Amino acid sequence: MCRWLAYSGKPLALEKFIFEPEHSLIDQSLSATMAPNPTNGDGFGVGWYGKAGDPGRYRAIQPAWNDPNLREIAHHIESPLFLAHVRRSTGTPVQESNCHPFRHGQWLFVHNGLIYGYEKIRRDLLLEIDPKLFSQVAGSADSEVLFYLALTYGLPADPLGALERTVGLVEKLGREAGFDNPMQMTVGVSDGRTLWTIRYSSVGDSRTLFYNTDVSALRELYPDNPRLHGIDDDARVVASEPLGSLSGVWNPVPEATASIIGGGRIEHVPFSPSAA
Repeated sequence: MCRWLAYSGKPLALEKFIFEPEHSLIDQSLSATMAPNPTNGDGFGVGWYGKAGDPGRYRAIQPAWNDPNLREIAHHIESPLFLAHVRRSTGTPVQESNCHPFRHGQWLFVHNGLIYGYEKIRRDLLLEIDPKLFSQVAGSADSEVLFYLALTYGLPADPLGALERTVGLVEKLGREAGFDNPMQMTVGVSDGRTLWTIRYSSVGDSRTLFYNTDVSALRELYPDNPRLHGIDDDARVVASEPLGSLSGVWNPVPEATASIIGGGRIEHVPFSPSAA
């Protein structure tokens, strides 16, 4: 399965979380410890928000650990909100259009997981996408279809409701096709101001997702840790796996939970899919 992370806070260089931590996203691309398979080398991508307003994006099909351009941009680009993803394909081709983050207007979207039985219900899912959006579906991955279904169901006006309706549709069609537990996901999505993350699966045993403890509290616990002095109190990171082994830093996102992040705050609410 894939690994991803998202950051919200004062502008920081992308490398602060993609490369520098003990168990950085780059390390997870080679040696994930909480996934069925340790290697995530089927492409990668990073999307960030900056002065331009709309999000920038860099994607490639080679492994993240083997791309010098990623290290270059991660060192030079600072952003108050970014999402990064390393991919392990669940069957669709290794091509740039299948690499995350997916982008539409102000929105970025990353996903870890899969739709079980996707090949059986793919046509029905594609037909549900708004015809005005359909021409922008560039790849063949189930993750991109989830994103465009969420846009169809009103993502800009009601992000969590749109995602609940999207997952509800997947579960309805999947079960009708004979798959009892069709949805497995952790998701990150943002409009550049707010970050929404979700941990959910039909079977109730979702892929891992973690968020950081308040930085001010961590400074009190570890006053001599230099990394904590370089991070603002408002910093929030959500990641598939803890980025380090320091005790008390990382907290698991509960099962069937959406997290709303912005302005240094994080709010957890239930995530309850319903068929559109």
